[in-house]
Amino acid sequence: MDLKFDLSIAKGFKSNSQIARVLTEAWVKLNSYCPSCGNNHLASFANNSPVADFLCYSCKSEFELKSSKGRVGHKILDGAYRTMIERINSENNPHFFFLSYSNQSPEVKNFLVIPKHYFIDDIIEKRKPLALSARRAGWIGCNINLTNIPTFGKIYLVKDGVIEKKKSVVETWAKTSFLREQKKESKGWTIEIMKILDLIPTKDFNLQDVYHFEKNLKDRFPQNNFVKDKIRQQLQVLRDKGLLEFKGSGVYRKI
Repeated sequence: MDLKFDLSIAKGFKSNSQIARVLTEAWVKLNSYCPSCGNNHLASFANNSPVADFLCYSCKSEFELKSSKGRVGHKILDGAYRTMIERINSENNPHFFFLSYSNQSPEVKNFLVIPKHYFIDDIIEKRKPLALSARRAGWIGCNINLTNIPTFGKIYLVKDGVIEKKKSVVETWAKTSFLREQKKESKGWTIEIMKILDLIPTKDFNLQDVYHFEKNLKDRFPQNNFVKDKIRQQLQVLRDKGLLEFKGSGVYRKI
């Protein structure tokens, strides 16, 4: 994997946004691989495809690329809110690549993928409608709020200019692929517990550490009157999937 862009690819383009799109898409096609199955090659969809940007012919995974200069921000500007909500709840929604490149030199600094099974409605943030004076008055856009993605769901292929081992990337992907089979509410609970674990600073923790967030979970799932029971159930799910180790006496360890 070569982190530098091939600037010759962008010759003839004058718009900064066009240059960035051409360089980043070409880099992904030449240097990336499928983080789902490890296949070494990704194919490009046609420009402006409504489906996605890249396809793995081996496992049929589809990927959309979002790129930015500097660091990957907490919020990523996207298109229409309603369209995005419909998209993430459809059967053929893509996984998302996020790429950031250096301000000083034309090279990749961070390149991560978020599997589509982490995209639930809470990830998509509604923006204010456009003013009545705007050409598309009343149009409502959205942001992808990456702060609502747990650490488990942010899988780096390149982090701070360091290339991660492909074997590790594919194994990390596989660990939470069980989310694909979960129903919407169950998936929401699992992801919320993952986010809570990110807030607990120690590797070892106990049930009380998680119970501390009971009110937050009640606010998030107001129809559930047995939050502590649900917490224990979800910790068992994460244990059974190899993401936590149960040490006994209500103590767990993050793996």
